[in-house]
Amino acid sequence: MAIELTPHAVDKVKEILAQQAPTPAGLRVSVVGGGCSGFSYQMNFETQTNAVDKVYEFDGLKVFVDQASLMYLNGTKIDFVESLEGSGFKFDNPNVKTTCGCGSSFST
Repeated sequence: MAIELTPHAVDKVKEILAQQAPTPAGLRVSVVGGGCSGFSYQMNFETQTNAVDKVYEFDGLKVFVDQASLMYLNGTKIDFVESLEGSGFKFDNPNVKTTCGCGSSFST
């Protein structure tokens, strides 16, 4: 599988998704150019699917990944972490060679 969402991440996305109106079709995970290391992750709710997207399903949650992002996300595990410093989604990407100091961008 190219990407994986942990059960905790799936639950958190579903919780946020349920608060949206109209209800989105699913979650889009992508890689965009930018950040101090070259690339950054992006997560958005998607109302329409694209015919060329790869679609993954995790416990009823649909996750869409475009073909360009898929080559950077292959093998990535996404988790939702909560700690004293804050909470958010954590990407464990085996393709990353370097990250920036703040941890929000990467290069391959």
